[in-house]
Amino acid sequence: MQDVNSSVEVRSEATVPTVAQKQSPHAIPGKNYGWPSRLRSYLILDPLIWFYTLALGVLALPGGMFDRSGRRLHWFSRTWSWLIMKTICSPVKVTGLDKIDTSKPHVYAVNHASAMDIPVLYVHLPFQFRIVFKKELLSYPVVGWQLKRSGQVCIDQQKPTNSIAAIRSAVKSLKAGMPLVIYPEGGRTPDGEIKPFLPGAFFLALKVQVDIVPIALVGTYELLPMDTYHIKCRPLEMRMGRPISTAGLTMRDLEALSARVQKAVEELYYASGSEAV
Repeated sequence: MQDVNSSVEVRSEATVPTVAQKQSPHAIPGKNYGWPSRLRSYLILDPLIWFYTLALGVLALPGGMFDRSGRRLHWFSRTWSWLIMKTICSPVKVTGLDKIDTSKPHVYAVNHASAMDIPVLYVHLPFQFRIVFKKELLSYPVVGWQLKRSGQVCIDQQKPTNSIAAIRSAVKSLKAGMPLVIYPEGGRTPDGEIKPFLPGAFFLALKVQVDIVPIALVGTYELLPMDTYHIKCRPLEMRMGRPISTAGLTMRDLEALSARVQKAVEELYYASGSEAV
């Protein structure tokens, strides 16, 4: 079936109106990323990012062998992310961080639009945290090893029973004060719009009874969507909402909690710049 945004309605031989292609949610009006932008990305930015990934991955190997907690490897991840963010010349405006008591462990629920979401979080969340990620990422060279050795939480979406040990470890870490980052959509959005949240993503927050902090990353989809290596340098935003309490909630409240968090993330994501402050 053809995409309705690209369909053509033929009324007569003389009149052939077309439906305008839908813009991504946070596209910059009038901004055109042509061949100069592509060449800069393919010849400079992408090779540099791969170099950072390989070089820091190799440097992290010795330390990772003796760092079961992942705290030392977090420094490597943050350095890798800082280099990427400086290279792609995409400044990030952070709002709402002052609403969060970062001395307490929270579960941070983030929309997932781009491979660049992770560097943004590592640079602009000013504390150690761990990420819940899909098992498929373990197959990526260097990145998969780094995820496994740095104490991140691997979830096998095809066989959830294989993730029991990882979930128990995440519960233990949360109770010990280690914040957790989750992507409730279960994967990257293909069109920049926020997709339905998976209620099971909030199991850990309910289990440990910690607050959930909604975060909207704005502009990362337009910066680097799926299925491309063309990095379109542009300003970004990380908008953080007020914590959502899970105190007294049970597993029967999972669906309602998921809907509440999704609404909070959507309000942050789709708000204009002035409304989000």
